[in-house]
Amino acid sequence: MRLRNITGSREFIAENEFCIHNPEEMKGVWREEIFHNDHPLYLEIGMGKGEFLHTLATTNPEINYLGIEKYSSVLYRAIEKRQQTDIDNLFFLRFDATYLDTIFGPGEVDRIYLNFSDPWPKDRHAKRRLTSPQFLALYDQVLAKDGIIQFKTDNRDLFDYSVEVVEESERWKIEEITYDLHHSNQLEGNVMTEYERKFTEKGNPICRFVIRRGA
Repeated sequence: MRLRNITGSREFIAENEFCIHNPEEMKGVWREEIFHNDHPLYLEIGMGKGEFLHTLATTNPEINYLGIEKYSSVLYRAIEKRQQTDIDNLFFLRFDATYLDTIFGPGEVDRIYLNFSDPWPKDRHAKRRLTSPQFLALYDQVLAKDGIIQFKTDNRDLFDYSVEVVEESERWKIEEITYDLHHSNQLEGNVMTEYERKFTEKGNPICRFVIRRGA
């Protein structure tokens, strides 16, 4: 789901100080050049209007956050919210995550969040799912050795597919998993997204897993 087009959103983003416009030049030097520190770097792919990242960045000033979103009208809303805060550990990219390895060096990202990603339900579009083998291979290139990936969705078909992909992989293992997050013992510390709040209010169970590389 995405917002209707907002006139002028591309121009607004192109001129905004909180959106990185030369990400290829930051490969390997995000901490030094953008955040000016050596803190961990956490990434959300498909961040929508940014509520999740804003909450995390506000409560965890010792962590650097980057949000990737390819739809201008959605990113526009996240930047609007960012302009109302005085935090210095949150920036955004208007970018297609398919090319993640062109903007991050090996092991440069410490954590990846995938929240309520587009399920791409047709089989012919499976490789576009952010939990597909193709994307897991990309994450493997940029994620730190002890890094983790956290995935949340209300789409059971997408979740089952994602679990199967991980279980069939020789590279990844599931560290935590639940098919009903809000009625589980894994809820402590959970930060809700806008969609998560909406789906939970409707009574939809939220699925979540955390994965990392196997030994």
